[in-house]
Amino acid sequence: MLESHFYEGKIEAGCDEAGRGCLAGSVYAAAVIFPPDYNNPELNDSKKLSAKKRYELRKTVERDAIAWAVGIVTAEEIDKINILNASILAMHRALDQLKVRPEAVIVDGNRFKKYRDLPHTTIVKGDGKYLSIAAASILAKTFRDDYMDELAEQYPQYDWKSNKGYPTKKHRAAIKQYGITPLHRKSYNLLGDGQLSFEFK
Repeated sequence: MLESHFYEGKIEAGCDEAGRGCLAGSVYAAAVIFPPDYNNPELNDSKKLSAKKRYELRKTVERDAIAWAVGIVTAEEIDKINILNASILAMHRALDQLKVRPEAVIVDGNRFKKYRDLPHTTIVKGDGKYLSIAAASILAKTFRDDYMDELAEQYPQYDWKSNKGYPTKKHRAAIKQYGITPLHRKSYNLLGDGQLSFEFK
């Protein structure tokens, strides 16, 4: 059973991101605030859930959360500030949009930058330990998957419908054959061989 909170007696937002390891597309992050002592045994790290279950639980999170929001940082921004900074910025953007002001923040992973004057705690594998982080992981993943599915209509040759922008063999073979799109992260090792391709098609 996942924990309902880390900070005692504070309005706490859980944050997580999706798409950090992708070769293309924006990185997404979500922030979720649940009611005190919220309980849901079905919530878990999004990576441990089927796609169908993730989308079912997204509706549950949207219904049950006191507040939730999604933040986005584009591939162009990622190339300028690097993926770590972009992931943290996406979380900050999600926190900015919350309709309820949190009093503390818990974050999946081990890196974060202070958000306003709020106390924060980073928790390794937090998406498998705390309900609000698990919920944030589900929102970030499903909203990003929807976005990549839309992009796949424009660029079907890269198989984004299946790989969501991650570095599969098929994705890298398409980059080699067709070059890159404006949505590819040019600061990444796109071909997996130490070479970067900057040719736009």
